[in-house]
Amino acid sequence: MSHRRSIEHAIAGFGMDTITLAGPLEAKLDAMRGAGFGQVMLKANDLVGHPQGWQAAVAAVKASGLRGTGFQVLRDFEGLSGHLHQYKVDIAKTMLQMCSALGCDVLLACSSTSTHASTDLDHLARDLRKLAMLALPHGIRIAYEGLSWGRTVNEFTTAWDVVQRADCPNLGLGFDSFHALAAGTSLEAIDAVDPAKIFLVQLSDFMWQETRTFEERMATARTFRVFPGEGVHSAQLVEMVRRLDARGYAGDYSFEVFNDDYVQMPLPMVAERARRSALWLAEDVLRRATPRPNQLRLRR
Repeated sequence: MSHRRSIEHAIAGFGMDTITLAGPLEAKLDAMRGAGFGQVMLKANDLVGHPQGWQAAVAAVKASGLRGTGFQVLRDFEGLSGHLHQYKVDIAKTMLQMCSALGCDVLLACSSTSTHASTDLDHLARDLRKLAMLALPHGIRIAYEGLSWGRTVNEFTTAWDVVQRADCPNLGLGFDSFHALAAGTSLEAIDAVDPAKIFLVQLSDFMWQETRTFEERMATARTFRVFPGEGVHSAQLVEMVRRLDARGYAGDYSFEVFNDDYVQMPLPMVAERARRSALWLAEDVLRRATPRPNQLRLRR
């Protein structure tokens, strides 16, 4: 296997999120392809914000050759009642339609932050089961993510509890390293999660050791995440990815990196940073690459 093909094979399970890059959708897709990625995590604004309409955005994604890792994000769906619940059901149907048009088989739903939502875990589970049933005819799986500032569900352990209560084949966990690190959840808890029910893993790091308040978590999550290996939690990220791998997780990893500085940089430069991160994780952490004899790869 050539060195280039070895690299492509190594990062095949990694993708980028469009939120990390500035500019039009087509330019983002080109930058990802140029960096060697084979997949992309898309968001609703990529479609509805396209100047030629959302169908043109779908066509651009398909023409790029990049596989859609998933589609995001359905917010504040679970735990509501009456007209609020019905409103969110209508929104969910539209999100599922766009997700299906893209050919993505995962829709990300994040835990509710609404003060109008129930705190009863069984109520949350019933609503997520309903969402999964709506997704079933589309062949879409729902990845439920616990936001680290969620009202009731703010750790992946609680999100996993709700997923188990719902007991639906196409409802699983969306695992986000930022939220696990920000909430300080024990990484040993990963061992209690069924790897077949982890539908997506999103990775990022950040620059401070702790985020003590919900407000600090929100601000960091939305403006100053960095790629794995660039922040101060590299050791924890290594443990996290290795635990997931040891448990048998064989799905996708996507870089969910909101960063106000990166969206002011040329796209190829940011995509190259992502590529270096993917290579570090693939070759040094997961050891997926084919080794080259008599050559030691040094890192700066």
